[in-house]
Amino acid sequence: MTTVAPESDVRRHELAEFLRSRRERITPEQVGLPRGRRRRTPGLRREEVAQLSAVGVTWYTWLEQAREIQVSPQVLDALARALLLDSSERTHLFALAGSLDPAPHAPCPSVTPALRAMLDRLGPIPACIQNSRYDILAYNATYGRLLCDLDALPPEDRNCLWLAFTNADWRASLVDVGEVNRIIAAKFRAAMAEHLAEPAWKALLARLEAESAEFREVWARHEVVSQGGRTKYIRNAHVGLLHLEHTNLWLGPAAGPRLVTMVPVDEESRARLERLERLERLEHLEPATV
Repeated sequence: MTTVAPESDVRRHELAEFLRSRRERITPEQVGLPRGRRRRTPGLRREEVAQLSAVGVTWYTWLEQAREIQVSPQVLDALARALLLDSSERTHLFALAGSLDPAPHAPCPSVTPALRAMLDRLGPIPACIQNSRYDILAYNATYGRLLCDLDALPPEDRNCLWLAFTNADWRASLVDVGEVNRIIAAKFRAAMAEHLAEPAWKALLARLEAESAEFREVWARHEVVSQGGRTKYIRNAHVGLLHLEHTNLWLGPAAGPRLVTMVPVDEESRARLERLERLERLEHLEPATV
């Protein structure tokens, strides 16, 4: 009698072999690491891939050993970047892991062409698609210039929590930055309860704690706040003060992506958003004195 391995076991072993093969083809010099002492095996070491991906060495080792562990889309994204995967290899990686690709600049089932078209048509209302970790997966023109210049940032920095505590332009746009940041940190803590073991969440938390004393102080309060809309005052560098209603529209389960809109509360804010949309079409935006 022949025993057939479950499909999940086959997938895990295929994933392990694929990761190992991609790791062994990359030289340290390709990713900016020193070659160091003589290497017994070609390519990168496991601990180097873990370092580049901001995940634990033990966890990555288990992944290459085909152990039964959960892998989030954000961790797969980090591994794809660390291993310099091309688009075909990236697609293969996510297929083996049975996961959806959340990358902002890759075809992503969470951000369909129809959703991207809807974001554009919502203008001048600022709108974006975020996941529960506050990664900004896609956005329209006015959202891209609402709090800072998102286009100028690398994709890994397009995270609302990270920007709220570390980006000077984003922080300057928040009228009550202390209160806003207290609330977003409390929302992040509530959301993280379902992702405590996921390396990508832990990596973001560690990055914030290392970079921001303000975040460390707020995080130590252990406050939690559920998701919900609220009105905000935003001081845009190009058109002045905006009074906006923040609303979430979930595109799937509460742990998945959501459409975020910033609807103007008054006519003056609407007119200023329309001006921001017009200015965005120009090659350079000049700060306005409002």
